[in-house]
Amino acid sequence: MTKPPSSQNRGISAQLLDRPYVLLILTTLFWGGNVVAGKLAVGHIDPYTLTLLRWIGALLIVLPFAIRPLRRDLPTLLAKWWLFLFYGGVGYVTFNIFIYIAAHYAPGINIGLEQVTINMFVMLANFALFGLRVRALQLLGVALTATGVLITATHGEVARLLALDIGFGDLLVLVACAAYAAYSVSLRFRPVTSWLSYLVATFLGAIIASIFYQLALGGGIGAFVTALPTVTPQGWLVAVYTMLLPSVVSQMFYVRGVELIGANRASLFINLIPIFAATLAILVLGETLQPYHMVAAVLVIAGIFLAEFSARRALGSPQN
Repeated sequence: MTKPPSSQNRGISAQLLDRPYVLLILTTLFWGGNVVAGKLAVGHIDPYTLTLLRWIGALLIVLPFAIRPLRRDLPTLLAKWWLFLFYGGVGYVTFNIFIYIAAHYAPGINIGLEQVTINMFVMLANFALFGLRVRALQLLGVALTATGVLITATHGEVARLLALDIGFGDLLVLVACAAYAAYSVSLRFRPVTSWLSYLVATFLGAIIASIFYQLALGGGIGAFVTALPTVTPQGWLVAVYTMLLPSVVSQMFYVRGVELIGANRASLFINLIPIFAATLAILVLGETLQPYHMVAAVLVIAGIFLAEFSARRALGSPQN
């Protein structure tokens, strides 16, 4: 007898949440789209308004489904409120607001390629803080991706490093990546709650951090209110996209991926962002793929393959 559609959907959802590779590939696809969204936002909605709208919208999407788990998880949420504030403020807001600002100064392809530095920061932090060993092939993979980043940040002229001649937008992306690496590493301390409770708590933290950035850099709440009528239809479409896929769906998928295979291995999939971001930048933004971008992309792909191969061999059995 055929199961009703609702039962089938639950089965498909359960299977999806047990497949870390699928989850992490979809996550990086949506985050690659977020890079393009940041470029499309330029001139249509300012970074501070976009960030605050994004997390308010994400909270409103999730909240109606989270009432029951919130009641159950409330003691944990209150006891660890500072941790959820850190997740939302550093992992969500600090990362994204610097990416959105960088979009005013750097091409979308660059912003995507340079996000591979997240896995390098994660590995360094795990080694320094927790003594987590990094194998030789993983180090080789990191070296290859680092080379790709240097080629991108210097626009194919690595000699510019000697003069510290790196674009302002490129530097902002590196700061953003350091923030997200801190978030990724700290997920090992994530309190045990339901997915919905986690999202609500971190989205609240993100809203608080967004208000802080609005007050400190965006001209205050008055500037936010004044900016709303000036947001163009394209700006609103960008805001809606960031609320749904890069926020609600991707955050849930990434946390689950880290839970299944660990922060070191999950962070390696962030190296796929350049591939998705570059493709979308060419198709949507009409950007031109330069020869140095192609060289960097090859290095990135080789780096993630070597590092993931090393991690899987160390475990002794592949993940599905």
